[in-house]
Amino acid sequence: MNSTNGKKMKPILEIKSLCKQFADICAVDMLSFCAGEGEIIALLGPNGAGKSTLMNMITGYLSPDSGDVYINGYNIKSNPVAAKQSFGFLAEGAPLYGDMTVEAFLDYMAELKGLKKTQKEAHLTQVRELANIAPVWKMKIENLSKGYQRRVAFAQSILADPPILLLDEPTDGLDPNQKEHLRTLIKQLGKHKTIVISTHLLDDVEAMCNRIMIMNNGCILVDGTYDDILKKSRTKSIEAAFHKLTGGQNA
Repeated sequence: MNSTNGKKMKPILEIKSLCKQFADICAVDMLSFCAGEGEIIALLGPNGAGKSTLMNMITGYLSPDSGDVYINGYNIKSNPVAAKQSFGFLAEGAPLYGDMTVEAFLDYMAELKGLKKTQKEAHLTQVRELANIAPVWKMKIENLSKGYQRRVAFAQSILADPPILLLDEPTDGLDPNQKEHLRTLIKQLGKHKTIVISTHLLDDVEAMCNRIMIMNNGCILVDGTYDDILKKSRTKSIEAAFHKLTGGQNA
């Protein structure tokens, strides 16, 4: 179990001996870790390292060959509904209903997430402001720019104010100002949530994350703070550390 300032944190996310095999390829190999409130974790690794497979098993989209995922104390296999109510997921290229307006889409998602009418209006108002999508609230999603579509997808991930956020390439498609806004928002949300971010952008890691996990060949090569990674790799930048620890492979 991880700790901050010597105090043990209750694990909000627990991964225990997770394995996934595709034919003769071991995508995730006996992977274990815990994460607690206040941790913003960067999940880094070259293409094929197992990041997407891991994220899909955490969300319950893929079943592991062995091992367990506990989300807020609930096992994703034996108690999938309660587990899934405890996290918000932003998938890479998250599907949206293009013929719906932003307001109608998020209203629909709020109903799917089980928000009561009294809660729904408050949550919709909150995510509209947090994700900075008020200017396009009445527009059809198919008419939005890629950046606005990404922000709408992010808004649905935080709609029910879950304790865990799983974000796959959250700043993809955003312009520099939009990236800065979303990075600041994620840092604020991360004070009281557990956030796992799968990203290829090392700038995102430096800007948002207080813990870094570097994967390769289905395993965690190193898990620690920014300073821990630099010390272990004996380099002066996270980019150099990444390339050294993964054998020079691209993120």
